[in-house]
Amino acid sequence: MKIGELAKIAHCTTETIRFYEKEGLLPDADRTEANYRSYTARHVERLRFIRHCRALDLTHDEIRTLLHLTDAPVSGRGGVHALIDAHLAHVEARINELRQLEAQLITLRAQCRDKPAAQDCGIGQGCVEMDARAPRARHTHPG
Repeated sequence: MKIGELAKIAHCTTETIRFYEKEGLLPDADRTEANYRSYTARHVERLRFIRHCRALDLTHDEIRTLLHLTDAPVSGRGGVHALIDAHLAHVEARINELRQLEAQLITLRAQCRDKPAAQDCGIGQGCVEMDARAPRARHTHPG
């Protein structure tokens, strides 16, 4: 199948497929005599796996490790568990960060509760005074 067909089946764009190929997550496709990529059911399965991992917010390195472990399943089980445990710890830390963010926003909102005019609202000053930590960006890629 051609790249457009793969994209349609996997519900993603051709750019995403090319990106995953470039990242080494999706194996290169064979080429036809006309130099078109020719994808197989193996590519569909791998692409779905990658997309499901991305939906779980796994990084490309984590996905790469999982792919390696699942491609060599004899030694992979403990490694898979360790990777998921580490990712779960990251998710728990992120949840705590989001709870702190929620508390800060509630505090800011309370400063403006009875002030009808924007210039009288304490949110601006609260933003200056508040100890805000920017959340860590983990992913900056498509898909």
